[in-house]
Amino acid sequence: MNLLRKLLFPFAILYGFITSLRNFLFDKGILKSHSFDIPVIAVGNLNVGGTGKTPQIEYLIRLLSPKYKVATLSRGYKRKSKGFVLADANSNAEILGDEPFQYYKKFPNIQIAVDADRKNGIEQLLKQSSKPEVILLDDAFQHRKVRAGFYILLTAYDDLFCDDFMLPTGNLRESRSGAKRANVIIVTKCPSNITEVEQEKIREKLMRFLSRHDMTRRNDKVNGVFFSYTDYDDKVYNDTESLAVSEVKTAQKILLAGIANPKPFFDFLRADTDEIMEFHDHHHFNESEILTIKNKANDKIIITTEKDFVRLEAKILKKQLFYLPIRSKLVSNQEAFDQTILNYVGTSTGNR
Repeated sequence: MNLLRKLLFPFAILYGFITSLRNFLFDKGILKSHSFDIPVIAVGNLNVGGTGKTPQIEYLIRLLSPKYKVATLSRGYKRKSKGFVLADANSNAEILGDEPFQYYKKFPNIQIAVDADRKNGIEQLLKQSSKPEVILLDDAFQHRKVRAGFYILLTAYDDLFCDDFMLPTGNLRESRSGAKRANVIIVTKCPSNITEVEQEKIREKLMRFLSRHDMTRRNDKVNGVFFSYTDYDDKVYNDTESLAVSEVKTAQKILLAGIANPKPFFDFLRADTDEIMEFHDHHHFNESEILTIKNKANDKIIITTEKDFVRLEAKILKKQLFYLPIRSKLVSNQEAFDQTILNYVGTSTGNR
């Protein structure tokens, strides 16, 4: 923790008080939360920064879309449009935001919507002629105006919320006690070979934050805390071709990323001769930056993340730009996690 953050400690106390008061008012019903007659799953975090929400939403889409009509609802961070937007053939990353547009391109058979007002967004989705049967709320753990039926809290392996502190001294959006709203916690970005002993140590640290009122879940440790890792594809892609990662790793190239924590992406593909270009998360590239990228690349290929690709593909030669897909995979107990989600959706749908 740097000196400036330490000096801002009084502001962290104030910020923590304000967010705790807000949560208290929602918990007591003084501020109103709205629930819906449809399964709603909220995915989010307590920390700012990348915890892997996008791969987790995609995991849920793959799990649920073969059985149900699925819709995702995001705020559409840094989009240039306003209000409720339902993705269609005219959509792009500027209209939807990079992550929702990524969902739209990968999963054309589900509904993708954006609205900063999640309550209004759900109401608009339910007015569609083809109503969704389950809605996934992206980055909505703090959006208390909607009461989801199931909450998935993500926390990164190397930045656990239980070891963090409130903004601006730390990186927490709200107090660690906010984790009590979670139905399950997923520790993301773990080493794929994380041992059972280390999992148990982390599980013991996190289980105490789950709701004391749900003793069944607290006593079932396996179904309370799960562990996932980032699985990289063995190819990079653009809209017309693919290249093997084994070949790409040894080639001269540009590695470019505008995500919260690009180090694992860079480390996976990096060669000594590579040019590394790092930008802020959700960065919108201006003409000057595009020109700089092109000049540095010259005739080299450019490898970026999926999220950056949807913002860059219209600005850089398609034959030159590629992206590396990733997936979130559970280290163990995948069947138990999947069944927990399917049981919630199935029961909620059956009781509508």
